[in-house]
Amino acid sequence: MTVNFEKTGSITGELKFTIDREVVEKGLNKTFNQVKGSLQVPGFRKGRVPRKLFNQMYGEESLYEDTLNDIFPTAYSEALEEVEEEVVGQPSIKDISWEPGKDWELEVEVSLKPEVKLGQYKDLEVTKYDREVTDEDVEESLENRRTQFAELVIKEDAPAEEGDTVVIDYEGSVDGEVFEGGSATNYSLELGSDSFIPGFEEQLIGAETGSEVEVKVTFPEDYHAEDLAGKEAVFNVTVHEIKAKELPELDDEFAKDVDDEVETIDELRGKIREELETTRKQYADEARDEEAIRKAVENAEIPEIPYDMTHEEVHRQMDMFYNNLQQQGMTPEMYFNITQTSEADLHDQFEVGAEDSVRTNLVIEAIVEAEGLAATEEEQEKEINELAEQYNLSVEQVREVLSPELLTRDIAMKKAVDLISSSAKEVLEPVEEEVETEEDSTEE
Repeated sequence: MTVNFEKTGSITGELKFTIDREVVEKGLNKTFNQVKGSLQVPGFRKGRVPRKLFNQMYGEESLYEDTLNDIFPTAYSEALEEVEEEVVGQPSIKDISWEPGKDWELEVEVSLKPEVKLGQYKDLEVTKYDREVTDEDVEESLENRRTQFAELVIKEDAPAEEGDTVVIDYEGSVDGEVFEGGSATNYSLELGSDSFIPGFEEQLIGAETGSEVEVKVTFPEDYHAEDLAGKEAVFNVTVHEIKAKELPELDDEFAKDVDDEVETIDELRGKIREELETTRKQYADEARDEEAIRKAVENAEIPEIPYDMTHEEVHRQMDMFYNNLQQQGMTPEMYFNITQTSEADLHDQFEVGAEDSVRTNLVIEAIVEAEGLAATEEEQEKEINELAEQYNLSVEQVREVLSPELLTRDIAMKKAVDLISSSAKEVLEPVEEEVETEEDSTEE
């Protein structure tokens, strides 16, 4: 095999190599043996036609494409071993010379891993997020839990107020025509929940039990049903019941109902504080790490990202997504049916941040190389055991599916990330934004 490589751009190259005739001939024989069983030639039993006669009838060239598909991967891998540049993605065959009786000559275009020029990645200044939990935070969280345990009590002679739940029948129409999905009976709606079309719930405030209310609304321009988007609608609503929330007392009995591990309301407050502190710290640490990594990437210089790398990243994320679905007992088809989306939609979704992900990985890999980071045997064993426990697999099963190269790379990458984040200095003022707590997530 002869190999010649020429760099044609910062992230492109041209690779020329030959496949020895001996390898080609073995490949042709293999392909011929695979196809001759389906041939029917007069005077010969099925599968017994000689190779020489086949060549005369169909031409040896008819075997070339299947043979190339068979022998190309190995030949290409061997050719890459002679190339100093790191090739990424799949090659594109530009030209082939496959004269009978001679070595095959191939010319392929390849993408190259971009060279990364690192900037500052240690001692970066990042935002200092507040990790303190106040008494007000604890009381707000406690009040959220109190609301979750509220009971609905029927209001006999009082009008509906915001926060009440009304049990209603409704029928909607556009231009006097009732539309599909616009009717329901005995529907429970919390006023102020913003779960209906904007303006609907507000018009029921003040309604009384047994009353009929005409609600006029306009569907949003981005409404999911295109035939209704932006149109005015009228709903005839009948109010059957009005229910108000009755909050429990903040006492020891309430604390026991909320958490069977506590005995008093003060113990519950203490536990809530610990949970909020853990959540707040986790949020702040993650925000610090993400900001430090983002700045390290911004400080690096990287030429154009090859499309092949972005393409592979999109499909890597899609594969991870499908694996997560499988662990939840759901197939991709089920997911697409439920969400009314397609694989193309999912591809577009992951494509949005794929290039940034590739850029981040390139910088982290460059830091691994610059710092000489590696994985020790003890770290590898620890990682394997943790993965086995996480996915409920045996250590042997993890070893079978996880290559040593991938394992050591992941550990080294984690070390690089830790180097960036642990050296970061929290000195900057935070952007004004509400820090989401576990309670906020629950409410949503």
